[in-house]
Amino acid sequence: MTKRHVSLPEEADDGVTAFIEEVDSRLSGDEDTCSVVQDVLVDLYGDREAFERWQAGKPVSNATRVRLQGYDPCNATVESEYYAEKDEERFQRSKHLQWLWRQFDATPMADNVEFALRFRRMLAKHLFDECGDNCRFFKGISFTYGHNITVGDNAVVHDDVHLDDRGRITVGDRVSISDGVHVYSHDHDVVDQTAVQNYHTIIEDDARVTYDAMVRAGTKVGRNALVGARGVVQNDIPDHHIAVGMPAESVKIKPGWEDVAVAIDQANENRQEQRRIEFELDDGLDVFDEFDRDLS
Repeated sequence: MTKRHVSLPEEADDGVTAFIEEVDSRLSGDEDTCSVVQDVLVDLYGDREAFERWQAGKPVSNATRVRLQGYDPCNATVESEYYAEKDEERFQRSKHLQWLWRQFDATPMADNVEFALRFRRMLAKHLFDECGDNCRFFKGISFTYGHNITVGDNAVVHDDVHLDDRGRITVGDRVSISDGVHVYSHDHDVVDQTAVQNYHTIIEDDARVTYDAMVRAGTKVGRNALVGARGVVQNDIPDHHIAVGMPAESVKIKPGWEDVAVAIDQANENRQEQRRIEFELDDGLDVFDEFDRDLS
């Protein structure tokens, strides 16, 4: 079974195309990204009249002022902003683009699938480190930064997926990531949870990670492999294997691939340490422990 082609009416399609091309052009130019994001959100939320009244110094309610200020990503904080090891220069732009992605998803237009897929595809080209062609990104996807993600051609990421790119995530060509999946690239120490280590997590070409599964930091889901629903990937999944369970273990080789896949008893190896990403904190960085515990 395959999908059928669906298209918007011509007039609606013209409007969608013009809007996306305009935003793409502005994000590709020399304009301040923060200003572009603010401008786009003001119009998407239909707040232009109130915004101009506020900008002109006319009185607005406190609630209105907070709402209007919130269209500017510089007036907001996101969780990843607090991470000590982040790349400050790259984060400044990715934060603004991530804010646009998230606030777009909160508009009614995010439920217009054709419009939303095309808009997010355009944004991904600016936000991710690399993004291939013809990708589909559905509603409710969240990221840590965005700029540490690489996605190949024709990949699909479904609703409410979390891509934790605190380390690095690589998603190959034609990968399918189902609803509710969490892909991690950082781990916490078991004694001191404020101690964080980052990793490179990989989902190779043609792999499929199904509903509500979790892929642990530093693991690899091999080519054409399948992770069953609610599976928890703790070790590498070899090419062409089917892995299920908590933790997910290889239980079968996909029919027809037996001659090229490794045997079941050679699967389930942990290579996390090979994908560790070392980092150093800036000298004089003002850090704090939010738990303030005595671990002695």
